[in-house]
Amino acid sequence: MDTDNLSVVLHAKGDLRLEQRPIPEPGPNEVLLQMHSVGICGSDVHYWQNGRIGDFVVKKPMVLGHEAAGRVFKVGPGVTHLKPGDRVAIEPGAPRDMDEFCKSGRYNLSPTIFFCATPPDDGNLSRYYIHNANFCYKLPDNVSYEEGALIEPLSVGIHACRRAGVTLGSSVLVCGAGPIGLVTLLAAKAMGASQVIISDLSADRLAKAKELGADFLLPVKREDTAQEMAKRVEGILGGMPHISIECTGAESCIQTAIYATRSGGVVVLVGLGAEMATVPILNAAVREVDIRGVFRYCNTWPVAIAMLASKRVNVMPLVTHRFPLEQAVQAFETSRQGLGVKVMLKCDKNDQNP
Repeated sequence: MDTDNLSVVLHAKGDLRLEQRPIPEPGPNEVLLQMHSVGICGSDVHYWQNGRIGDFVVKKPMVLGHEAAGRVFKVGPGVTHLKPGDRVAIEPGAPRDMDEFCKSGRYNLSPTIFFCATPPDDGNLSRYYIHNANFCYKLPDNVSYEEGALIEPLSVGIHACRRAGVTLGSSVLVCGAGPIGLVTLLAAKAMGASQVIISDLSADRLAKAKELGADFLLPVKREDTAQEMAKRVEGILGGMPHISIECTGAESCIQTAIYATRSGGVVVLVGLGAEMATVPILNAAVREVDIRGVFRYCNTWPVAIAMLASKRVNVMPLVTHRFPLEQAVQAFETSRQGLGVKVMLKCDKNDQNP
């Protein structure tokens, strides 16, 4: 058997290394996966640059990566729905306990959940990786490994749109045209939104949003006030949007989302910024604008796979850079600089195809 298990390991803030790790054996209800495609997420870069995200602190070496797809190499005892050779997408959050959140279907909120590349849990940016078999989903033949890896960010968009109540005819403001803003745009359009307007500072990102189906683009300047932006949104749409989905975490964008949303509408907060923010809460309260949070996703992989297989959603334009696993540090630097949209690492040295 192959002994090459090259892995991308974060040792401490700023200390990213490529190193060999033992190939693990799958336990009961686990599968050993030969990894194929793994996307770099902003959180991976944030851990590399800062050594922490909020209360999650890197205290020991941690393998990065959680946007992933690969091939089943070996199954552990008790696994009957997968076999070696199956192509799968990996849901990185797998509950450890059957607690109240699992019982109610909101397992993403379980305080003991395992989550790839969130301290102290290792991620899957390696040649081989073991995962809970129940959170590996078979890919149809017409869905590529890269599409499988992109289900993870797409799931954030699906979950945000579900939390928002996006449905046929919804008008939606998406704040931020980074990777999460773009997948939120894709999900909103697929779920029936009639008008989606998306804002960003970057003309390049707005151009990508147009390519992906945005109805209206809203360029932002740093000096723009939230009230000014809200008025511009209303002017472009011909009315205030039913829903605003905030994907930046920036205080000014949260303010814009609240001011822009029509009375009785919904604001969903996806982007993670400062712990404290000054927002027009009274404006939201007296207009009955609901403010809802999002933490990752749950119950999204089956619907995402169906969306991709039916070609209702095309995520492939998001991938702008590809690197072999051996060039992981260069790939992370490309992502850190904000070049392109999604940087994809190819972990199978014998198959570098999408």
